Amino acid sequence: MRSVPSSNSDWSAYVREIGTNIQRHRVARGYSQDRVAYEANLSRYTFQKLEKGESRPDSAANPRLMTLLAIAQVLDIELSELLPPRTPDLTLR
Repeated sequence: MRSVPSSNSDWSAYVREIGTNIQRHRVARGYSQDRVAYEANLSRYTFQKLEKGESRPDSAANPRLMTLLAIAQVLDIELSELLPPRTPDLTLR
């Protein structure tokens, strides 16, 4: 019998930390949300939600790798600098 991973809250925390990392690097560079969104080819709304770790209210974001890579390139950092050190276990057990 398959069960739902108990990691939904872990994923939410993980993606919120990605958003925090994006915001920290953006502010350190003195970039506005508009600038990063524009240069990464994202809408400002999408970028704001990503910084909050949300896709919709009360729904964790699930950003595409291409999106994260574009943001990292705009911020002139390695992709790994956006990712938290610990990853949630998303496997079914």
